[in-house]
Amino acid sequence: MAALLSEEDKKYLVDLFGKELKSKVKILFFKSDDKDECQYCDVSRQMLEELAETNEKIDIEIHDFNDESELVERYKVEMMPAVIMLDKDGNDMRVRFYGVPSGYEFSTLIEDIIAISKGGDVELSSATLEMLENVDSPIKLQVFVTPTCPYCPKAVAMAQKLAMKSKYIQGEMVEANEFPELSMRYNVSSVPHIIINEGAGEFVGALPEDAFVEQVMSVVKGA
Repeated sequence: MAALLSEEDKKYLVDLFGKELKSKVKILFFKSDDKDECQYCDVSRQMLEELAETNEKIDIEIHDFNDESELVERYKVEMMPAVIMLDKDGNDMRVRFYGVPSGYEFSTLIEDIIAISKGGDVELSSATLEMLENVDSPIKLQVFVTPTCPYCPKAVAMAQKLAMKSKYIQGEMVEANEFPELSMRYNVSSVPHIIINEGAGEFVGALPEDAFVEQVMSVVKGA
């Protein structure tokens, strides 16, 4: 299979990661070799392996979804292809990518790797951080995206920043076209479409930080 990253992209990433990565990041990749079961697993795997070649601090572990039930259960992996990120100490940073993080979403993947290498060092307002301190029950944020949506990375990044700062929040990118049944279940017609706690709440659009957090907290308070 031809390389997914151009030589120019690789040079850019070598330089970027060389400057920005502070510690190791472990990426767990869950796949199946059955093309009928996971059409995009090979592409995702190749992308991650090419990415890992740009810096020794990026460690990729390949796992089979069907053969490693203990790991699947531990990390609550629901679909494939799946990317899960751990910090240098092996702590789950609650960041998930379901589907190929391609197109505009590739930049989110890069930003997450850098942030996690810095221990989850992300920019959030003091008001947001204060609100996160009051979260004490699980929140799952599924951000449905498409690779050609220029507004989607902002929504995915926000969900995943919240996840990095709260042990109760999980921030997921879901590629809408790769998981049509799930998209139909939540009536996803435009993206980014954010589903909170599997339908307890939802909203559409890349909202500013305060409005995004307000939507999430309204569901938490109403639970």
